[in-house]
Amino acid sequence: MKNGEFDFGDPAAERKPRKTPPLSVAPAAPTAGPRAAAVAAPVAAAVPAADASGASGARAAPAAAGPAEPSGTGAPDQAPDAVAIAQAQANARKLVAAAAGIGVHVAALDWQAIADELNAHGHAIVPGMLTADECIAMAAQYAQPQLYRSRVVMSQHGFGSGEYQYFRYPLPSMISALRQSLYGPLAAIANHWHEAMDLEARFPPDHAEFLARCHAAGQTRPTPLMLQYGPGDYNCLHQDLYGDHVFPLQAAILLSEPGTDFDGGEFVLTEQRPRMQSRVEVVPLKRGDMVIFPVNHRPAQGARGVYRVNMRHGVSRLRAGSRHTLGIIFHDAN
Repeated sequence: MKNGEFDFGDPAAERKPRKTPPLSVAPAAPTAGPRAAAVAAPVAAAVPAADASGASGARAAPAAAGPAEPSGTGAPDQAPDAVAIAQAQANARKLVAAAAGIGVHVAALDWQAIADELNAHGHAIVPGMLTADECIAMAAQYAQPQLYRSRVVMSQHGFGSGEYQYFRYPLPSMISALRQSLYGPLAAIANHWHEAMDLEARFPPDHAEFLARCHAAGQTRPTPLMLQYGPGDYNCLHQDLYGDHVFPLQAAILLSEPGTDFDGGEFVLTEQRPRMQSRVEVVPLKRGDMVIFPVNHRPAQGARGVYRVNMRHGVSRLRAGSRHTLGIIFHDAN
């Protein structure tokens, strides 16, 4: 960090982990060209074996898995519809192609501006992180149960109303690319935050190294998830804690268009400040926008120095339509 600014490196240059302190680490950029020029790779049609591990619990996970994911065909033994299979394969090809350029796109973001927004307001919006076509293809994956390890119906656990599904390993290419490329610059910010709050944990520049730390502690289940809301659904204020190892920042990408696909359903953040009333922030998002925000707390500057602000997030009641959101969490779950 120079003169109060983070050194995220040259976005046009090839990214490699540096042997400098974590605050000046930038993520590795793939050698693929621009996202629009990426070529789709073949898509495997294999379906992974079922996972019997059950639902990991956001907010102190339930011990048992949620209800089985319905087939959507009306007949459990009925063969999948050929048109639906073809559409799913087409969507997968779109996302594989898009994933090839995600690292370049992420590296070119203004990470100093993002860090400044996080420090000042507790969240940062990245407009147009995904295109409309990418959002539509991603949301369509909610109906493909083979991609997920568990499904949680929120009303059954007091989490709100609506449902979400946790992706299984190996993650779909787009989600894996987002998780890996976002982690590097966010680790620099996270280390700065932990230093400011006098917290011992530090985060390596490479996401694989951090996941190895999680897995060694028994946190082996992937946490990226997709959420689905219908009329009347909402998400209670919560923190996405899944074990002892917690990466302090996470991201969410809105996959539906407000005012067209749904009404209501605003993303909400609250700050619980010591000896003060809580502060609420409604974060305006459009389809494809990404919001980066704290998992549980962030540093804030006060008259007597830095203090810790406790953060929670949720979604207000959906008044009409259907809303899908992609959640990117960087630590794995017990």
